[in-house]
Amino acid sequence: MGTVTLGVSIAVPEPYGSTLQERRMGFGDAAARSIPTHVTLLPPTEVDASALPAFRRHLAGVAADGRCFRMRLEGTGTFRPLSPVVYVRVAEGIPECTALQEQVRSGPVQRELQFPYHPHVTVAHGIAEESMDRAFEALADYMACWTATGFALHEQSEDGSWRKLHDYPFGEGLPGPGVPAQTTAPVDAPATHSLRP
Repeated sequence: MGTVTLGVSIAVPEPYGSTLQERRMGFGDAAARSIPTHVTLLPPTEVDASALPAFRRHLAGVAADGRCFRMRLEGTGTFRPLSPVVYVRVAEGIPECTALQEQVRSGPVQRELQFPYHPHVTVAHGIAEESMDRAFEALADYMACWTATGFALHEQSEDGSWRKLHDYPFGEGLPGPGVPAQTTAPVDAPATHSLRP
């Protein structure tokens, strides 16, 4: 059956997701066009395609046991010099994200991490140092809040873009045939958002 490259993440909902994606493109990070704004739970992982049904069942179980939680992004950080990444910091929701990613990686798709898990939203990756510095400064006052209601499974295409395979809402199992999955849109209102010009 071959292999597939999978990733699991919590979406950054609108309008924040598009805003950060556009800013990332504006810093010169071309990869932003094909990467929806997210917090990673499982980084890109190549697996045998035959493992996908079991992994989907595992994710449904993780989601069914999960509960909605508050996410807050605030300010910027960087993994330089270890990794050429500038990110928006997750200021609230860290314990929940950490527990989720451990559960996601405890099933049929296991993945050793290169670095200790640190939830974040990438806004610049592998671009010129001056552009990385600009991203770090430009988003230093950024803030967004929402309620995370689930996570999603994605598959990477041959062109490097990511295609969503399924949403997994917290507190629910895998929907039956013909039943649409919930999305990871925010459920609290009003959400807050600020961005320095």
